Amino acid sequence: MAEQGEYHRLEDLEEDSPPGEEELLVHVTEGLQDSWHHIKNLDNFFTKIYHFHQKNGFACMMLSDVFELVQFLFVVTFSTFLLCCVEYDVLFANRPLNHTGGTAPDRSKVTLPDAILPAPQCAQRIRASGWIIFLLVMAAAFWLYRLVKVLCSLLRYWEIRTFYIKALNIPSEGLCNYSWQEVQARLISLQRQQQMCVHKRELTELDIYHRILRFKNYTVAMVNKSLLPVRFHLPLLGPIVFLTQGLKYNLELLLFWGPGSLFQNKWSLRPQCKRAGARRELAQRLARTMVLVGLANLLLCPCVLVWQLLYAFFSYAEVIKREPSSLGARRWSLYGRHYLRHFNELNHELQARLSRGYKPATKYMNSFTSPLLTVLAKNVGFFAGSILAVLIVLTVYDEDVLTVQHILTAITLLGLVVTVARSFIPDEHTVWCPEQLLQRVLAHIHYMPDHWQGNASRSETRSEMAQLFQYKVFILEELLSPILTPLILIFALPSRALDIVDFFRNFTVEVVGVGDICSFAQLDIRNHGNPQWLSAGQTEASVYQQAENGKTELSLMHFAITNPRWQPPPQSELFLSQLKEKVQQDAAAAPPAQRILAEGPLGTSLLSEDSAAAPDGLLASVLARPIFSASGLVSWDRRFTQPCSTASAAASVLASLASSLPGPARGPTTDSPGCHSDRRLPEESLFLSESRLRSLSRSALITEVASAEMSLHAIYLHELHQQQQQGPGPQAVGVWMATGAPKPPSMTAGSAARASQAQHREMPLGGWAEEEEEEEEEEEQTTT
Repeated sequence: MAEQGEYHRLEDLEEDSPPGEEELLVHVTEGLQDSWHHIKNLDNFFTKIYHFHQKNGFACMMLSDVFELVQFLFVVTFSTFLLCCVEYDVLFANRPLNHTGGTAPDRSKVTLPDAILPAPQCAQRIRASGWIIFLLVMAAAFWLYRLVKVLCSLLRYWEIRTFYIKALNIPSEGLCNYSWQEVQARLISLQRQQQMCVHKRELTELDIYHRILRFKNYTVAMVNKSLLPVRFHLPLLGPIVFLTQGLKYNLELLLFWGPGSLFQNKWSLRPQCKRAGARRELAQRLARTMVLVGLANLLLCPCVLVWQLLYAFFSYAEVIKREPSSLGARRWSLYGRHYLRHFNELNHELQARLSRGYKPATKYMNSFTSPLLTVLAKNVGFFAGSILAVLIVLTVYDEDVLTVQHILTAITLLGLVVTVARSFIPDEHTVWCPEQLLQRVLAHIHYMPDHWQGNASRSETRSEMAQLFQYKVFILEELLSPILTPLILIFALPSRALDIVDFFRNFTVEVVGVGDICSFAQLDIRNHGNPQWLSAGQTEASVYQQAENGKTELSLMHFAITNPRWQPPPQSELFLSQLKEKVQQDAAAAPPAQRILAEGPLGTSLLSEDSAAAPDGLLASVLARPIFSASGLVSWDRRFTQPCSTASAAASVLASLASSLPGPARGPTTDSPGCHSDRRLPEESLFLSESRLRSLSRSALITEVASAEMSLHAIYLHELHQQQQQGPGPQAVGVWMATGAPKPPSMTAGSAARASQAQHREMPLGGWAEEEEEEEEEEEQTTT
């Protein structure tokens, strides 16, 4: 049983919004005209402001919602037509037609109108099937519900459009020219003029993130503490993590916004959830609710399953026929997106980070090949390709071959088999370096288990990575979700009800002007820091209270870099300051950044297909430095006691960036709504060419600099974490962090493994095959 704690307050808080008041905005006519005072539901308000910005304004959102309704109507209508209004015996020429009305059948070619039944006969077929009528009634009820919801949303988003124009002074046609940080800065400035939140005079960036990501932070924390999702160990398949959109929707319904959920409104837990004495009664009630929701899912399973099948068929059938290799493409899984997400990370920030890691992750997964599967694929491809070649030659010689029954089907299927077989045959000219590729992945995704370090070439590491970065056959998971989700809700989740109740009580704090939030989202090193991640001596957290995998420290770093004007809590500020000092100390013991970056073309040829004038080139230089030092490809300065490690190389480059780690020595802030960042840009960029600098806007340039800076910090923190585990104990490292005493650079397991590869074999200077451009992932839907 988890260690028990008590719900606590940070400060006294009156209820920010009285229960039962559900309106989005309250317009006050007194004072300034068209002003927004005391907005009753700030969660919905800020969330809609964010969605309005990310979805490019009112027109795009309106069209998207309208076409969603039309698409649903089309799928239902077209499916009913295909099922009841087509005479397939005529279409397949199994039954001859008589166009003339004579006794002899007409042997002329069948046309589409011949195979379509008249409207009265079609309607009679529909009325004769009770099952079809039931599905149509359910579809009609759902469509009407969606129609009402879309109309209400359009009215609310029209108010948001008015707010953007009148309050934020951002015209609709110029919305795409403003970054989210600029919109957020104007919101903070507006709070000083009009009290949108009456319980706080000043809003901070963290307050806005807490409002938008209140429920998402709880979910990320539960995934981090391995409370969710459900894991299974299946024969032959091994460990399985099951999390689909359907299961996620049901979990949010149970925990956050459904009837009987743990939250009584958008911003406050139910009072009984805050009392330790009511934990067992509440857990029993939650377990019963899980079973009831599971039974409801079981009853609705046929309808949902039919819809999933139809939607998947209409969405993916043409793509698979045109490009069968798309089945071999990968995507970040829903579980992976929660596992890799920082606390207080918005959707667009997460999407940009994972998109940068897409290509290196694809290369890493493709570096594993099965010799047995390769032999089978070569032979299957040979036989299928031989038959396909003969059919194509016959078709070219005489097109009448196409009239032979099922000849087109055979050509299509054989082409599909050949394409799939080729995807399992590796390029014989490709040489992979798994350790370096995994480090490139880490630079962008920021999280990976400790046992992956130095074990990148093991199949166990690949299998665990596949849980985060899965094939696009995830479609099968979604199709099975209507069947498996009820079973998980009924049999697997109720046993975790008590742990879930304890989690919400122990990790919830009440903040003035915000309400109840997940305590991990406070980014408080003292309460949730992990001594194994350089916070020894600064944290009072027990093992139960610590975030796993350094999530508190890395999330703090990410939020501080993304929002440089934000003032962290004192203990977190101290952590950032001491880490900044540590960066400077390690940089002093490493070669100059200019020397490291001068090897960018060589490092890029090893680790990246991109130009060295891009951030990937900078990361390649840092990651390849231990390889160069160990292999003798470059010499290291004798003034330094040891060859340069990855941590030292990262520290040297970080110290050279003009906008370094946010700390107490921040520059003065400005109240100008248009100024969204105090981040200073380097006069001479370390990693962007002059032409690239001219092509980027200021906001885009700041984003690139911040992304590269966070990637370097992620590599640096992971390397220091590995050094700490291999070197002195937590107390010694805590003294080192507190005193700032210099510590000689050393190689971690990952650095040693990468250097070992360079010592024992000749390193290839390039040779990775070009990858296809990644497909865009659908933006995660957030509940209203």
